[in-house]
Amino acid sequence: MKNTATVTTVKVPMSQKIAFGLGMLANQMFPAALQIFMMVLVKGLGFSPLMWGIIFFAPRIFDAFTDPIMGFISDNTKSKWGRRRHFVFGGGILMGIAYIAMWQLYPDSGLTYNFIYFLVWSFIFYLGLTIFSVPYVAMGYEMSDDFHERTRIMAIAQMIGQWAWVIVPWFWVIIYDPEMFENAPAASRELSIYVALFCTIMAIIPAIFIKSKSTLNRTDFTPINKDNIANSFKKIIASFVEAFRIPQFRVLCIATFLIYNSFMAISSFSFFIIVSYLFNGDAGAAGVWPTLHGSIGALVTTFLVIPIIDRMARIVGKKKAFMLSQGISVIGYILFWFLFVPGKPYMFLIALPFFSFGIGGLFTLMMSMTADVIDLDELNTGLRREGVFGAIYWWMVKFGFAIAGLLSGLFMAWVGYTPDAASQPEGAITGMRLFYTLFPILGTLGAMYVMRKYDITESKAKEVSAKLAAKKRE
Repeated sequence: MKNTATVTTVKVPMSQKIAFGLGMLANQMFPAALQIFMMVLVKGLGFSPLMWGIIFFAPRIFDAFTDPIMGFISDNTKSKWGRRRHFVFGGGILMGIAYIAMWQLYPDSGLTYNFIYFLVWSFIFYLGLTIFSVPYVAMGYEMSDDFHERTRIMAIAQMIGQWAWVIVPWFWVIIYDPEMFENAPAASRELSIYVALFCTIMAIIPAIFIKSKSTLNRTDFTPINKDNIANSFKKIIASFVEAFRIPQFRVLCIATFLIYNSFMAISSFSFFIIVSYLFNGDAGAAGVWPTLHGSIGALVTTFLVIPIIDRMARIVGKKKAFMLSQGISVIGYILFWFLFVPGKPYMFLIALPFFSFGIGGLFTLMMSMTADVIDLDELNTGLRREGVFGAIYWWMVKFGFAIAGLLSGLFMAWVGYTPDAASQPEGAITGMRLFYTLFPILGTLGAMYVMRKYDITESKAKEVSAKLAAKKRE
């Protein structure tokens, strides 16, 4: 079978890496902005923690069906633009339209109406995200067949993508600035327009600048039409199961779920802990400190953590780099327990460089390792299935995000924390702080335990590449 990669060989031009990275900025900024804006649902529109949890959870369950279908469609699409580009372009535009629409919420419309309206548009937004993200991620897997170049591509993409987490925390300041907007819902209605326009432009850049070969004459693709839909769906399920049965890929997915789930479950608590614990519930006194927590952490990740991880992976290998980076992040979570000090908010800045190794190391290394697994799958099956692998991997990320949102809402309800209350019940803030430290540590240690079985080294990856090259010459 011919290699279907859109961009091949060892070195990828920097312009192509940057184009791919700008797509990653959209891929991260939309969910990052959504996480900040979601606070408006609770603090500005009166959504209960349970409603908040449902809104986090339900659309991601929808992804459980749409992601693998999109992966299958993307892998088997015949087009003069190749398999991915038109989906990336169209999905990016749909995301932008849906994002603007979902935030046109007015308190006067009533709680029930706003809940249903937002939930419906959430499904449309996540459909657009699926149409964009699954082919987009597959593009990245295809860009190089070199073991270390793959890590560099993902490192540059993550360095650009991390700017989402530098920019987005400042939305706290903008949304709750009374001189700019009369209230938080009004801020979210207007700000969503600017966020959507920016992210849509970033999302379609890879579709425009990363070139692909025509697949119109491919004879080895499964036809995608209504007459073949039943058989196609069976193939979708079969491909999903086959990919997940690969031991190396399975551990990557499980480890990602554990780390991302535990990180996202506590990330929204940063704001509440800083305001309620460090500043005794006075959001005005907290000022920009909640913003600095996210923004400085992302800057550290961009300029310090990711370059270190890229270098580390080349010296000790991807698996050891993963273990080291996650071990360092555990230190950061422990430090947060001691460095969240009332009246001394600057203390938690010390923990940020350690904490940042967690997510910074996760996607830089995991996406690179997934590309290595795809080569192994091609050697065993004769198929290039970047779309299917990308769909499964990012489904695990989205599912982790969904579970995290549900856990956040349930845990706040369990400890009795009320975001808008002037004072909190005894033990509520301590409970949130314990959860903030212990839950991600448990998730990270679980991921490290799972990853001990990963066995694709540089030498094994080169051996697989050599065998693939020999097959293609036959």
